[in-house]
Amino acid sequence: MGMIGGSLDAFIGAVHRRGAALDGEVELVCGAFSSNPEKSKATGEALYLPANRVYGSFEEMILKEKELPEGERMDFVTIVTPNHVHFAAAKMALENGFHVVSDKPATLNTEEVYLLRDIIEKSGLIYCLTHNYCAYPMVKEAKQMIKNGVIGKVRKVIVEYPQGWLSQLLEATGQKQAGWRTDPARCGAAGGVGDIGTHAENLAEYITGLKITEICADLTIFVEGRQLDDDANMLLRFDNGAKGILHNSQICNGEENDLNIRIYGEFGGLKWKQMDPNTLILTNQEKGSRIIRTGVGDLSPQAQAHTRQPAGHPEGYIETFASIYRNFSYALRARWGEVAKENAAGGLAGESEILTGGYNPEIHDFPGIEEGIRGMVFIDTVVKSNEAGAVWTKVEEH
Repeated sequence: MGMIGGSLDAFIGAVHRRGAALDGEVELVCGAFSSNPEKSKATGEALYLPANRVYGSFEEMILKEKELPEGERMDFVTIVTPNHVHFAAAKMALENGFHVVSDKPATLNTEEVYLLRDIIEKSGLIYCLTHNYCAYPMVKEAKQMIKNGVIGKVRKVIVEYPQGWLSQLLEATGQKQAGWRTDPARCGAAGGVGDIGTHAENLAEYITGLKITEICADLTIFVEGRQLDDDANMLLRFDNGAKGILHNSQICNGEENDLNIRIYGEFGGLKWKQMDPNTLILTNQEKGSRIIRTGVGDLSPQAQAHTRQPAGHPEGYIETFASIYRNFSYALRARWGEVAKENAAGGLAGESEILTGGYNPEIHDFPGIEEGIRGMVFIDTVVKSNEAGAVWTKVEEH
């Protein structure tokens, strides 16, 4: 792995590095950790990388790594920069033969995301978007339960992501994370909606298997002097007739990262909270509620494949990134044909092989460019609805 962004004073870069390393599938071998060459160099030194594999820009990294012998050069890049760099970095990596893992959202705007889709298709390479919350075992279980009809046809979806860290004008203090997330030039057309609202949107569509078709959105900037939304309230319509509510906020004073979702169908409901990720609750009007726990009972192969520890040992945020990187690396090795060769040589087949290392896209799934498009179109639709006075607006892809 070569990393673009993620210097020592960044947030998400360290999360990616820890997650990527957890399963022993991925090794960080090079990086362009900052647009400031000195900062990039200092980060490389802190990560014990050789000086000749630490670069002053992503352009330099991609071109010089391409010159290295196959087997020595990086296999893929991971992009952990502010949003405005995502497209250019991914484009150059793909056009020079490198697979891509990118933090979300995929690009700065919708125009870029469609261009990126075309570049990915032309390259034939693998692109992964780190919507990490979909990798929790109980999220996988909830998805399979809905797919298998446990709660019947979905009728109502309530998803929310409240935070409180931007309750004051933190960006005015020089705080790096607040600075770029509230700057339209680096973040895009939406603030909180792009940052955490897309996580809520992705979670709702991933678990239910449905698509949001219309949105009625009301955005607010509560903190005086801020340029982008810090609070959003939306009504949703889904493609099966279900209705929904989505709210994300970064001014819910005292809240941490309380992403949570409730889904109600004909025969029951499901509840999951990111801050208690090992618990999934199945509700039923006649039978009452049932608590489902990570690692306990007859869970789906999808949930089992994303469970690392014995029941009762907490797994969390870093592990979700680990699962995405592991699944991506399985797909990459399968592309090289290594997994196929191992299976043929060992005569391995069946579910046991799937759960112990063989790649199965139905189990080892990860978000890609289609989820990236959904996220960017979601942002556009929310902004359009709000600007029109909170009117129903169709979610339109092309």
